Amino acid sequence: MSPPPPPTSASGFAIDVPGALLQRARAGERAAFEQLYRWFERPTFTLALRICGDREAAADVLQDTMLKMIDRIGEFRGACPFWGWLRQIAVNEALMRLRRGRRFEGHLDVDEHELASDVPPPSAAADAAALQRALAGLPVITRSVLWLYHAEGFTHEEIGALMERTPSFSKSQVARGTRRLRELLETPSPASAGALP
Repeated sequence: MSPPPPPTSASGFAIDVPGALLQRARAGERAAFEQLYRWFERPTFTLALRICGDREAAADVLQDTMLKMIDRIGEFRGACPFWGWLRQIAVNEALMRLRRGRRFEGHLDVDEHELASDVPPPSAAADAAALQRALAGLPVITRSVLWLYHAEGFTHEEIGALMERTPSFSKSQVARGTRRLRELLETPSPASAGALP
């Protein structure tokens, strides 16, 4: 018999985890951990992929995150939603992987005066495939900061702390990265350029 689907909530990732399931997991019940894994495998992998930019690295982050969930389930006290707690573990694991790979070197430098300009995020109407290609064209650390800021809702202070940098580092990556993303989105791809008369 397959487990019940996760309870729905306002966000596809903000799954309400029943207290009884958490109690079973805290007691070390394997079936409870398997159910939590199935519920949170996809959002955790997606988050890791957005930060790492590599499917193999994202799979490793998923595995490490789930192992830490098993080890630390007793630390979860319910002060925040379960996904918020697990998401923090996943973000930390992904950023540790980037640090170990020394991939922070590829960020975009920015002058301080650029921080003053309030650059809005790219239009939500942008074609999803074009957006994916443009994101792939950014340095990994810049893409990670953009994702954490715009999609995950982290503040510049939180991103700076997570990346062992200053809030200004996060602001600079968002400002310059957003500008570069706009440029990439405005440049026609080779396929679409060839289709023009």
